[in-house]
Amino acid sequence: MSETRTEHDLLGTRELPATNRQGIHTLRAMENFPLLGQPCHPELLRAFGAVKLAALRTNFALGFIPDATKVEAMAHACRELMDGGLLSDLPVDALQGGAGTSTNMSVNEVLANRALELLGKPHGDCATISPSDHLNLHQSTNDTYPTALRVAAIRGLKELERQVLGLQEAFQEKEQSFAHIVKVGRTEMQDAVLTTLGREMGAYAEALNRDRWRLAKCEERLRVVNLGGTAIGTGLAAPRDYIFRVVDELREITGLGLARAENMVEATQNADVFVEVSGLLKALATTLLKISGDLRLLSSGPEAGLGELKLPPRQAGSSIMPGKVNPVIPEAVTQAAILAMAHDFAISFAVSQGSLELNAFLPLVAHSLLESFDVLARACAILRTHCVDGLEANEARCRRHIENSTAAATALLPMLGYDAVCALVLRAQTTGKGVKAQGLAEGLFSEAQFQEMTSPEAVNRLGSRIG
Repeated sequence: MSETRTEHDLLGTRELPATNRQGIHTLRAMENFPLLGQPCHPELLRAFGAVKLAALRTNFALGFIPDATKVEAMAHACRELMDGGLLSDLPVDALQGGAGTSTNMSVNEVLANRALELLGKPHGDCATISPSDHLNLHQSTNDTYPTALRVAAIRGLKELERQVLGLQEAFQEKEQSFAHIVKVGRTEMQDAVLTTLGREMGAYAEALNRDRWRLAKCEERLRVVNLGGTAIGTGLAAPRDYIFRVVDELREITGLGLARAENMVEATQNADVFVEVSGLLKALATTLLKISGDLRLLSSGPEAGLGELKLPPRQAGSSIMPGKVNPVIPEAVTQAAILAMAHDFAISFAVSQGSLELNAFLPLVAHSLLESFDVLARACAILRTHCVDGLEANEARCRRHIENSTAAATALLPMLGYDAVCALVLRAQTTGKGVKAQGLAEGLFSEAQFQEMTSPEAVNRLGSRIG
């Protein structure tokens, strides 16, 4: 048996190793696009397997590929790809020219050659199974690539939503366990009024709940696909029966609520839906940035900072400072969120550069969007498991802050009035005593009255209780 085989395309012929599942299109793409040094996102490739299977089933049902034996071999290869097999045979760089044509053709070649293996035929036997005439029948990169991207995005969305929910619930648990801990609330980094640590945690949970709701709603945008539109959405070279049926097959295969676009020309031409989805991911990223920054600040010190929270120690913090432990999980999450925001810019710019009937830069959109789903899902997961689940409160520190802060003075307003409290604060600052100690010394209130005015019930009450 020869160690090589010869394949040809529009530009000529090339020699390939006989045992390689890749073909000439994959070879040229590997040579042309050494950019990221990493292949397309695995979920995009797995989604391609589903798209190819849907097209194959439709073409078989309509009699365009009548040989059941060949169809079963190709279907088997498609299912392998859907299950995560064959990914190592698809090394084409995630960034590529041609709107994703190299990915589409590489998938066609690998699936064709895998099917040939199952039939006991040599790789490259296009007379038996052709990457173009069988695996790409009635298709174009311009409808298969964006459809695969939407399928992959919905799957990424579902996983991200699950992780956001987990993080939300973790904060809700802390809301309950910290409900009794009164602390100083701060605005503009300065002491403001009293609140509870539980309320702080509950606010984080509510923000994440809003992000989760946004994610759930944006799935509707991704369900509309242009499969069957071929080159520019007109369905050129695809039979009408195929166009009306292929999305139904894909919906059955994936279990997702997919629908054919009413205007496939528009759906092929425009990619603004990915900007919309990315914008919602950016909104989640800002929530994670805010929460991570707060956790770092509230745990700062611990002796010389706020020190109101104790983060779970994850690793030694310094090679020179003994005993130092850094807030590494919030720091890592911060970087993940910043990366997602950078991806959002890349997606927005790439989509804006689409021209006429197609956006040539969908590979960058796909890479950036799917990477954002991944990094944000992982960020939510580690923030929950490595940080929030193990959060502890320094109740003694919170109480000391209350007794020495002007925030406690504000809690006394209903009892003493504004002018009297202002005077008390000034006297406390002059004597160096805390507000509580100064007020007790002057007989302005009793210990029990101070405790009642700074209790969790009092600071959580909506408005002030008069009388």
